[in-house]
Amino acid sequence: MHFLIFLGSVRDSTPPRPARLGLRVSRACEKLIASQHSTHTVEIIDPLNYDFGDVFKPEFAYHRSKVPEHLSELADKIKRADGYVMVSPEYNHSMSPALANMLNHFGSSLFSYKPSAIVTYSAGQWGGARAAVSMRTFLSELGCLPVSAMIHIPKAQEVFDEHGVVTDESEQAQWDSYMNRTMHQLIWWADGALQQREKLDPTSLAQAFKNDPSQRNAP
Repeated sequence: MHFLIFLGSVRDSTPPRPARLGLRVSRACEKLIASQHSTHTVEIIDPLNYDFGDVFKPEFAYHRSKVPEHLSELADKIKRADGYVMVSPEYNHSMSPALANMLNHFGSSLFSYKPSAIVTYSAGQWGGARAAVSMRTFLSELGCLPVSAMIHIPKAQEVFDEHGVVTDESEQAQWDSYMNRTMHQLIWWADGALQQREKLDPTSLAQAFKNDPSQRNAP
């Protein structure tokens, strides 16, 4: 299966250098998923690699022949993925604006009927846990329902090095065990969802919202 890890930060100066905190956490998640099975593939989606423009215009708002290439490519990656990991710091007790902005560029039909995992982090003691509360609602509406287990990493700058490896080698197994509770759930649900999608196209039961808001209206 293939998984996308969305890195929810555009900060490139997070101390201590050389690697951003969000990138360290994302790399740690990448290693754990890839280690579960040799056929699993993972890609980190970094907002610094994409130009989302100063004026908000989502991918689905463009005429199909005029969708910017980078948005079209990312939409295709989202559509092909079997599950998602959402990595976010905490901003005002909520999810990262960078993550929300990135995800809001794409319609829920690309994410639907697949699971997601919530991973938050901070330089302080709370690990971004309060951001995770709002992320549950957001991701459920997006269609990629989050698994029950979440990951919160306090003082992330002390936990992971730039490669996503636990800095204190004696704690690596403990962190792996803690984080794998979430990753195991994600992979299990992703496998089940994949089998069910292959068995029965979900859009044959409930059509995707594509044209206008009235498609969601009650009679």
